[in-house]
Amino acid sequence: MRTSLPSSGYTVRQAAWLLGVEPSTLCRAVRLGRLPLVRRRGRFVIPANVLVRLLGEPRSGGTP
Repeated sequence: MRTSLPSSGYTVRQAAWLLGVEPSTLCRAVRLGRLPLVRRRGRFVIPANVLVRLLGEPRSGGTP
């Protein structure tokens, strides 16, 4: 079983699933310049290091 994040990054759909949000939410963040999207091996991906940072941050809203 793979336990580390790939060095290249994740597609918007994969990242959305991992973060528990809709892909459209991530697309909006990319359009607004709040989330980087880079081209790697012919695909647009969210860099893995950015996703690690997002996964480590507490979610806003909801009950603590």
